[in-house]
Formats: sequence, structure tokens, C-alpha cells
Amino acid sequence: MESPSSHRLRRGRVSEPGRLYLLTTTTRNRQPLFKDLRFARTVIQQLRISEECKACRSLAWVLMPDHLHWLIELGQSSLGELMCGFKSRSTCELYKVGAEKRHVWQTSFHDRALRREEDVKAVARYIIANPIRAGLVQRAGQYPHWDCVWL
Repeated sequence: MESPSSHRLRRGRVSEPGRLYLLTTTTRNRQPLFKDLRFARTVIQQLRISEECKACRSLAWVLMPDHLHWLIELGQSSLGELMCGFKSRSTCELYKVGAEKRHVWQTSFHDRALRREEDVKAVARYIIANPIRAGLVQRAGQYPHWDCVWL
């Protein structure tokens, strides 16, 4: 079931292949599922599968205990198709490795289209620094669930 305001997240959403997007999605009720290493690694594998399927090219991501920040270059799918596929696959795989069989992800997601002239590396650094700002680690390299093509 969608939240009453989820339609506002989609207003003006355009999926443009080749465009850069910063995507953010949260777990249902912000449950910190990804404190569990098995669950985190399962979701990370699904990020990689999204790239292997040519739905996107991952530039940077960080999987926090209760949410995901993902900087991508969109492939031939729409943002909705990309996120629906990712969430569906990751949920099924999480169930297989022991996650409780209930909704894993919030219904919608937030996206921000980036212009090519924006400092994309600065956006990637912002993503990777998320665990530091959250007080989980002192340095980005100490946090196990992230990747970036520039590092």
C-alpha cells in the first residue's frame, strides 16, 4: 500500500537513458535490516545484478542499516522498472537467507537527476561519507557496504 504522499515523489519524474540519477530508498519503517551482514551482502549482490542486466551503471552507492543511496547512469529501463526489479529481487533473496517474510522496502523511492556539468565526484563523496555523518565509523574505508568507481 502506498503512503498518501507517495504520488508527490513521482510528480515530474522522467526516466532518461544515459542520465545520471541519485536514488534513495528506505526499508519499511526504517528497520535496520542491513546491520546483519548476510542481509547487506544479499542486497549488494542485487545492485550488481542490476548493472549486469544493463538496467544501469553504478557509479557510487552506500547501503546503510536502513536505507540505500545509489548514484547511477540509467540504462534502457525506466527508473521505476530499475527500482521495482531491484526491490523485488532483493526481497526474494533476503527471504531465502532468512529475513522475516514481511515488506522489506518502503513503497516508493526518491530520485534526483544530475546535470552532467555538476560535480558528480562530489556527489559520490557525499554518498560515501554517509556512514561518517551517521556516526557509524570515523573514516569511509572502515564501513563495509559501499563502492565507488572513482576509488
